[in-house]
Amino acid sequence: MTGVPRQARADGRFAWTTRRWLRVGAAVSLLVLVVLGSTGAWVLARTGALSADLADKRSPALTTAIRLESAMLNQETGIRGYGLTGTPEFKTPYDRGLIEQRASMRELAELLDGDRAGQENLATVREAVTGWQKRIARPIAAARPGSPSPLATERAAEGKTSFDRVRKALNDQQRQLRADRARARDDLVHTMVLRNWVFSAIGVVVLALIAVVFEGLRRGINRPLERLGADARTIAGGDFEHPFTPTGPADLRHLSGEIDSMRRRLVRELDYKEEARMRLDAQAADLRRSNAELEQFAYVASHDLQEPLRKVSSFTQLLQRRYGGQLDERADQYIDFAVDGANRMQVLINDLLDFSRVGRLHNDQQDVDLNKVFERALSALSVSVEESGATITHDALPTLVADPTQMGMLWQNLIANAVKFRRPGTAPAIHVTAAREDDLWRFTVTDNGIGIPEEFTEKIFVIFQRLHTKDAYPGSGIGLAMCKKIVEFHGGTIAVDPDYREGARITFTLAPEPLARPDAAPAEPTAPAELEA
Repeated sequence: MTGVPRQARADGRFAWTTRRWLRVGAAVSLLVLVVLGSTGAWVLARTGALSADLADKRSPALTTAIRLESAMLNQETGIRGYGLTGTPEFKTPYDRGLIEQRASMRELAELLDGDRAGQENLATVREAVTGWQKRIARPIAAARPGSPSPLATERAAEGKTSFDRVRKALNDQQRQLRADRARARDDLVHTMVLRNWVFSAIGVVVLALIAVVFEGLRRGINRPLERLGADARTIAGGDFEHPFTPTGPADLRHLSGEIDSMRRRLVRELDYKEEARMRLDAQAADLRRSNAELEQFAYVASHDLQEPLRKVSSFTQLLQRRYGGQLDERADQYIDFAVDGANRMQVLINDLLDFSRVGRLHNDQQDVDLNKVFERALSALSVSVEESGATITHDALPTLVADPTQMGMLWQNLIANAVKFRRPGTAPAIHVTAAREDDLWRFTVTDNGIGIPEEFTEKIFVIFQRLHTKDAYPGSGIGLAMCKKIVEFHGGTIAVDPDYREGARITFTLAPEPLARPDAAPAEPTAPAELEA
């Protein structure tokens, strides 16, 4: 890539786009890199092959040939001493040399595999060694120990001549192997010099290619983008009438035109911005007012309906006491239904009132020792705990900055649930743990009760949701919903542990102190006059 062309077409656009320049530049760069990489790979492969041949074949072959010569010298010395004296100790070097000779022959055959001249030399050595052993070494070695062998004297001249042929074959072989190793070393040196030159040239070409690429990018892309950015900063500074100056390849010029079109559109839409902001402010005010009215309604619905409900409950109980047994059985049943319904409605309204007060009325943030709060909750539940025979234990609980009333409601609801939903015939066993987890405290309440099916682990925290009938387990279905609201108000989360199967395990987190101090709680809303009893 060498930059963008300066000649323009008649329509005012450059002949090539940025994409075309980039494609051509990338293709040329890739081609150059492929050629350089192929050349470098060939040089490296050649260097590696020569180095491996020298290290794995030529040098080991020469060393093995020298070891073979040493083995043959040991054989000749040993067999000559044994033949002249008949002493068995002289035969030991011969036997050892024979073993080394066979091993060296096998190793040379493997190392010289594919080397025709080397195989011919090895065959010459093997032929000379076999001739000497057949005529001299083996007959003398087979002689009886203890006395000189007559063959040693008879064939002394023949043995010298035969072993001289062995020496000559070994020397020729070593001379050939040394020449081969020298040639391989020279080839390796020449190839390494060539490799250094090739990689130096590759480095120079790559640097030149990088310089060309960067210069092309600077002229064809960076400079037009800088001009475009300067125009954009001018407009961002408030000069919305400043136009964009098209420059660079066709696509960048087109981009400048599109951005300028967008600038003109933004200028047109600035007139609507203030009006839209005012509409959003009005909607936010309506939302805050709606939330306040909804909170007021929740309080009125739970607080001001208690008086007429108390009247209904009182008069139905009065009917039950005064006329119970005087009417027929069905009338007594209807009265019982009315009394039970009024009582349950009163419980639901009281619970709803407590639920609506969480975060509004109960919002006294202070240092709270959860150990003391937990003991007060157990004291409030002492009757149900004693009747069920429950065993309740807990770890050391921390001190948090929280609302003490809400903390008491939290522990009381969780322990009451664990006691209530116990297994028939089994005394409840409840354990509470507390552990620091990063910036939060994690608590668990574990029991051995009837447990919570996995498909209901989210449903139980919804207000007025029940998993059992009121006849099986009494209650309003608001306890865990209140626990969820209290925990979330204190910056934590609450959930059921789905992996626990021996009962139920509720786990929740609480922040050591509020993330943001809540505002002062509003005063208890006043009931409207027309609803007062």
